[in-house]
Amino acid sequence: MCAAMTMPAPRDSGKPPLRVLLCAPRGFCAGVVRAIESVERALALYGPPVYVRHEIVHNRYVVERLKAMGAVFVEDLDEVPDTAAPVIFSAHGVPRSVPAEAARRNLFAIDATCPLVTKVHREAEIHYRRGRDIVLIGHAGHPEVVGTMGQLPAGTVTLIETLAQAEAFVPRDPDRLAYVTQTTLSVDDTAEIVECLKRRFPAIVGPHKEDICYATTNRQEAVKQVAPLVDLMVVVGAPNSSNSQRLREVAERAGCPRAVLLQRAADIDWPALGPLQSLGVTAGASAPEILVEEIIEAFAARYAVTVETVTAATEGVFFPLPRALRDGEAAQ
Repeated sequence: MCAAMTMPAPRDSGKPPLRVLLCAPRGFCAGVVRAIESVERALALYGPPVYVRHEIVHNRYVVERLKAMGAVFVEDLDEVPDTAAPVIFSAHGVPRSVPAEAARRNLFAIDATCPLVTKVHREAEIHYRRGRDIVLIGHAGHPEVVGTMGQLPAGTVTLIETLAQAEAFVPRDPDRLAYVTQTTLSVDDTAEIVECLKRRFPAIVGPHKEDICYATTNRQEAVKQVAPLVDLMVVVGAPNSSNSQRLREVAERAGCPRAVLLQRAADIDWPALGPLQSLGVTAGASAPEILVEEIIEAFAARYAVTVETVTAATEGVFFPLPRALRDGEAAQ
């Protein structure tokens, strides 16, 4: 159910009024918090440098802040020297070959993969052991998809990105088939693809609990509530953030005339906005709240802003840090 909290606009006779509907939940999810805190905790325990394979989460502000603290971001373990420093795997997960290579080199590897991504990895492994071919619904090239496909031998996982691909898919054995999904997809798009696969292959086996994570679902639901009520939806997030891109798409499909993805307030193209009376604001799961505040403040400099928070769900999920970083368990 939608709840709203209203913040009255300051008295201002010179600015045009703007009603801002602030989506909740928005921003950091439990997996992102865990990943960022993993880097921060490693830096506190072991000092810089701490190496991180790939962006710990897809957000430039977060990455630059951690760089300033002493994190060194690399795309491949080949870029990490022989060192005793921690090497952290990002929240998106990695193929099996990565921890195997880290072990071969005796690197101090810490896995900050989101537990909900790890759940998908385990599901795929179970299906494989039971002799099933696996369909992965996701986006080609996304690190989460690369990591999930890399859990199993080549050729045992087929990636499906679109409904058309689901309609055309021909499995080796339709009676021994399973599907898993990327955790950050559009709920509605994925439901269409799953429905198609189930119609074409009635024996297909799915996850016991859907793979699209709670945070993705909740943020999309909040956007669906707000989108039909505003002239513009601003999604705070990075272009390479899958969940942020999906929020923009969901807003447009839910009836918002226009939705834009912004990393910072400096990215706002003011002339292109046109006249505005209402604005929706949300943030992808890897975007910090400080950037939401920055963008609202930028609008408040030009408009007499009233902010209402529209709540679609309440979240209380928590994931503990990787074992090597927990109090009393870290190697000193």
